[in-house]
Amino acid sequence: MLLTDKTAIIYGAGGSIGGAVARAFVREGARVHLVGRTRGTLEAVAADLKDAEIAVVDALDEAAVEEHLAGVGDVDISFNLVTRGDVQGAPLTDMPVDDFLRPVINGARANFITARAAGRRMAERGSGVILTLNSGSAHGSPMMGGTGPADAAIDTLVRNLAIELGPRGVRAVGLWAAGVPETFTVEKLSAVNPAIDEAAVQGIVDNLATMRMTRRNPTLAEVAATAVFLASDQAAGITGTFVNVTGGMVAR
Repeated sequence: MLLTDKTAIIYGAGGSIGGAVARAFVREGARVHLVGRTRGTLEAVAADLKDAEIAVVDALDEAAVEEHLAGVGDVDISFNLVTRGDVQGAPLTDMPVDDFLRPVINGARANFITARAAGRRMAERGSGVILTLNSGSAHGSPMMGGTGPADAAIDTLVRNLAIELGPRGVRAVGLWAAGVPETFTVEKLSAVNPAIDEAAVQGIVDNLATMRMTRRNPTLAEVAATAVFLASDQAAGITGTFVNVTGGMVAR
């Protein structure tokens, strides 16, 4: 197993991707700490996982993150999957400034706080992996609001973390994953774009497949398997970059 005896903290573990990653990590031998703001969703993920620990922590609260990590002790993998409050579906010229800035500020703050807390501890031990995920929209996508700038900030943060922490044995790496259909529900998508209904969700899924080089949408299992590999020692030569799990939607 690729993650035997590794301790992993997953921020945003109650979401679809967080749950899939947690299950994949456990199957590969990791001890997982499921962290998020809503106990009910964390408990739902933990229900079928052996020895998973749950903590209600807001990743935007640096004191709470530090306190939780102090209680965990040594950590090998820190994976930030928290939601940022992205608003999409409107032209930038029609978007309120708060809707534009929210994902940029929340994304940068949450990733910085969790990466800093884990990175300090990992550097002292001389090993560890800091992971994150975004949509790969940093080079420009229409009607995406602050998503592109937020992705750009996190892309840059990962590169700078890798440069600074690499000499101390710590890797920083991310995944680009865009439009995984298993994460789509009317409830979730309407939080980003209020005009969404069931027919619109299916239309989005079908359209996304045509936009990919593979002409198929990546699955949750494929995203989680990539995260497992990047967190493992088999990916020891990979840092300071993002691995493209978009099926070729992002061509770089």
